[in-house]
Amino acid sequence: MPLNDLIEANAILPALRVGSKKQALQEISEKAAEISGLPAREIFDALLQRERLGSTGVGAGIAIPHGKLPRAERIFAMFARLERPIDYDALDGDPVDLIFLLIAPEHAGADHLKALSRIARAMRDPGLVARLRATRDAAGLYLLLAQASASHAA
Repeated sequence: MPLNDLIEANAILPALRVGSKKQALQEISEKAAEISGLPAREIFDALLQRERLGSTGVGAGIAIPHGKLPRAERIFAMFARLERPIDYDALDGDPVDLIFLLIAPEHAGADHLKALSRIARAMRDPGLVARLRATRDAAGLYLLLAQASASHAA
């Protein structure tokens, strides 16, 4: 499953200005609600519920918050590049500045895991991560993610 099958060009936040993990999840949930038509509160609650199981801050300044929603009709993603890194309780203790949100239908099962794996694999590419950090506009970020789809195919 390529990244550009998960994320649309309008699902990129190129310079999100937040001061905390909770605020980041709230802002991203609101944008995800606009794109998906799902209630922002349901998205936010699903993300918080998942964070209670353990941080989705995977290390190297990257977080992949994710959740399943009964009313979600398809798997979709969002990407946010933060203006300043925030404390995210990441596994390595480093602050986070790149957030890749993933929402899936409750029944997605293996497809949800494949999508998470696909995102994680792409985010392990130090060259891609460096380019994402250096790119300031949504169109450029989307292009990088679409190109990553081709070069990191499962």
